[in-house]
Amino acid sequence: MLVPVIREKIMKQYSTSLKNNSDQTIPRKHKLPVRTLIAASSGNAIEWFDWTIYAIFAVYFSTQFFPKGNDNLALINTYATFALAFFLRPLGGIVIGRFADLKGRKPAMILTICMMAGGSAVIGFLPTFEQIGWVSPILLLVARAAQGMSLGGEVSNASSYVAEIAPNDRRGRYSSFYYISTGTAVLAASLLGFVFTRFMPAEDLMAYGWRIPFFIGGFLAIAALWLRRAMPESDEFKKHEGKAEKITNPWMLTIRKYPKSVMQIVGLSMLNTLAYYTYFAALVPFATRQRGADGSDVFMAMSIGTVVFILLQYPFGALSDRIGRKPMIMLWAVLTAVSTVPLSHLVTNDAVMLTLVFSFGLGTYAVYSSISSALMSELFPTSIRATGIGIWLNLTVAIFGGTASLVITLLGSWGYPTAFFWYVTAAAVIAFITALSLKETNGAALQ
Repeated sequence: MLVPVIREKIMKQYSTSLKNNSDQTIPRKHKLPVRTLIAASSGNAIEWFDWTIYAIFAVYFSTQFFPKGNDNLALINTYATFALAFFLRPLGGIVIGRFADLKGRKPAMILTICMMAGGSAVIGFLPTFEQIGWVSPILLLVARAAQGMSLGGEVSNASSYVAEIAPNDRRGRYSSFYYISTGTAVLAASLLGFVFTRFMPAEDLMAYGWRIPFFIGGFLAIAALWLRRAMPESDEFKKHEGKAEKITNPWMLTIRKYPKSVMQIVGLSMLNTLAYYTYFAALVPFATRQRGADGSDVFMAMSIGTVVFILLQYPFGALSDRIGRKPMIMLWAVLTAVSTVPLSHLVTNDAVMLTLVFSFGLGTYAVYSSISSALMSELFPTSIRATGIGIWLNLTVAIFGGTASLVITLLGSWGYPTAFFWYVTAAAVIAFITALSLKETNGAALQ
């Protein structure tokens, strides 16, 4: 009788011990902070919506702000304004990035959304050249300058925030939300372009229709601002709060202490920005003006390609958490190098071919965009992270992204419409060489 009782007690104690050990060793299923990610991403989406509608609708409002009579020159001047605004992005990266390193990611992201929305409202209400003469393009430039500074600060702050709230082994997944929101914003902008070009007469679109998307962007910013007000500050920033105040010249510090990181951001961001503006901006005038494609077909192809781009973000981000960032970046550079020029020859007035071009090109770009926020955030310490990303990413974007639409338009007018795509191919080769110098950061703690 005693033996069964002892055996029962031993088995009960063993089961209890096994359960306790199991509770301690088996990790709980990770739950994404969806509300926080939506709050951070919604503001980013509005930023990119407002930024993208300028590039998409520039073909239709260029003669509203510049003298009529030479439509090509008016378009070039409009894209020149687009390019000049890009050169305010580094200033925004420095000023707002430094503000974020000193005061926090949250107040900096609230500031950027207000600046971007204000710029869109100004453009939406702006009188035309016929009404106020050269004051019109000057005010257009001022509004774009505010948006350029806003986006320069937004990119570095949102990237830093998303990376800082992520667990070390899931940073790729969290990083993917940055371009999920970006892609969603671009999709909304391109769908607006499709609807307007398909259902609105060209005369009405050029007269007033192009203003509507700018008004929409301004109103949506109010909702994004409300979401961001409830967003918590990142623990990573709070843990190192105060360190940034001891740094007197963060820009020079990035060059002096992190020169390799600076070169890596520049080398990768060159192709990153050219890929983005090739498919989300430059191909629109190239397809419509150089290849005779219908505007609504181009916008529909862009929309389908953007859906592919959005859907691939999270899977690619998760894949980088398993196999690492470096092999994915090398794959992206190789695919871009071998496909860009052939894809340019497939840009015709055929809607199916346009859809294939946008889908494959944006699917390839998603390999890198899904992890770009994680990668850049892993290159600098918390006290100068927003400043470091803000300066060097935005400087590279200003030089290469801000001029993309202008360069492709100029080359087309000079009789070399496909030369731009060889330019992108050269950037892919540089990105591959840069990727070879990267240290694998998958799963590592932030500096």
